[in-house]
Amino acid sequence: MTETTQRNQPDNPDKGSPGEEAKKTSMTKRGGGDPSSRGRTTIADGVVEKIAGLAARDVVGVHAMGGGLSRTFGAVRDRVPGGAKSVSRGVKAEVGEVQTALDLEIVVEYGVAIADVARAVRGNVVSAVERMTGLEVVEVNIAVSDVKLPDEEEDEPEPRLQ
Repeated sequence: MTETTQRNQPDNPDKGSPGEEAKKTSMTKRGGGDPSSRGRTTIADGVVEKIAGLAARDVVGVHAMGGGLSRTFGAVRDRVPGGAKSVSRGVKAEVGEVQTALDLEIVVEYGVAIADVARAVRGNVVSAVERMTGLEVVEVNIAVSDVKLPDEEEDEPEPRLQ
């Protein structure tokens, strides 16, 4: 059995006690390790929904987002003073710690290849969400709820006053 003894007196009187030396060293390191690993970042579902909504609207062939009823209520809400246009309309996100899954409801323009538009939307959404949030997008489900015909009136008519 080995026995160790601790000295309370420093070897060098100018150096100070071992406890003081340890205190000085810990002050200079402060926390140690990679700063990016300190703490946690959480991203709300609404943030991912907005990113995905904007990315989907950027695709040529997407006329609008959301089903008929949600677009109607959205048009009314957009006209209320102080009401902002909802960029997350037609988007539902489930966000975990490192992954997210998205459901999108879109209206396409008449004459476009729906499969091509859906593929482009999926690619644009995955790219934007992963780049901006760092989350892995595990799936993007797209429901095409309507086709905008060339002779149909807009759901959101022009304002009367300009």
